[in-house]
Amino acid sequence: MEILSKDKLLDLRGKTAIITGGSLGIGYGISYRLAEAGANVVVAGRNIDEAKNAVNELIQKGFKAVAVKTDISKEDEVKNLVVESVKQFGAIDILVNNAGIFPFIPIFQMTSEMFDKVIDTNLRGTFLCIKYVSEQMIKQGNGGRIINITSIDAIHPSMIGLAHYDASKHGVWGLTKNVALELAKNKIWVNAVAPGGIMTHGVAVAQSGGKPVIVDRNPEPPKMEVAMGRMGVPDDIGKVVLFLTSDMASYMTGSQIVVDGGYLLK
Repeated sequence: MEILSKDKLLDLRGKTAIITGGSLGIGYGISYRLAEAGANVVVAGRNIDEAKNAVNELIQKGFKAVAVKTDISKEDEVKNLVVESVKQFGAIDILVNNAGIFPFIPIFQMTSEMFDKVIDTNLRGTFLCIKYVSEQMIKQGNGGRIINITSIDAIHPSMIGLAHYDASKHGVWGLTKNVALELAKNKIWVNAVAPGGIMTHGVAVAQSGGKPVIVDRNPEPPKMEVAMGRMGVPDDIGKVVLFLTSDMASYMTGSQIVVDGGYLLK
C-alpha cells in the first residue's frame, strides 16, 4: 500500500464540494478551506446575493466556486442544486450539510408551525440533500464524502429555548449513523461535526436582539467560559471538515467529531 505524502492527503483538486449555507459563518469557513485545498466549491444558499458575494471573494483568492440559490427544505430546489452542480463541474464528490436555523423560543410559546420550520430546514433538508446527492455519487461510481454539521446540542442541551433545534440535531446525528451504514457499500463515507459556541453572523444577530450586525469572515474569538477560554470561529470548523473530506479520514464513517473548546467538559 502506498503511503501518501501529507500534501496529497489534503489535496482535493479535481473534487467538487457542495456546501449548504456556504456563504456565511461556519459555511463560509468550510467553503474557504475546501476551495483552498483545490476543490470546486458550490455555495448553496437561500439568499443568492450573499452566496454570490461569498463566491466572488473565493474567486478573488484564485479558487473555483459557483453560487446556486437553494432552500434545502424545498425538494425541487435540492434537485436543481444537484443538476446545476453537475452541469458546472461534471460530478459531485463531497456534500457538507451545514444550512440550519436556530430561533430561540421557549416551548410553551412555540407554535407547531415554528417547530415544523426548524425540522423542515435542519432535518428534512439534510435528508433531501443526502438523498439526491448520494444518488448522483452512486451513479458516478467513485464513492464520496458526506459531512453533516450537527451541534453539541445533539449530545447535550445547551440552553432553554432550543427544543426544536435540539430535536432536529439529534435527528441529524441519528440520520448520519444510519446513512453511513447504508452507503458504506458504495464507498460513501458519512460523518458529522458537532460545533459548540461559534462566533457567526447568526449568533451575533441573536446576541444583538435581532438588530443588523457586521461580522468578519474570521473574527477575533471573544472570551467564553469553556476549557479553552474562548468562543470558536468558523475556521475551527472548516479545518475539521477539511480533515473529514480528505484522505486523512480514510477509515472513518458514522462518527461525530465534537469541536467545542471543551464546553461539554463542564
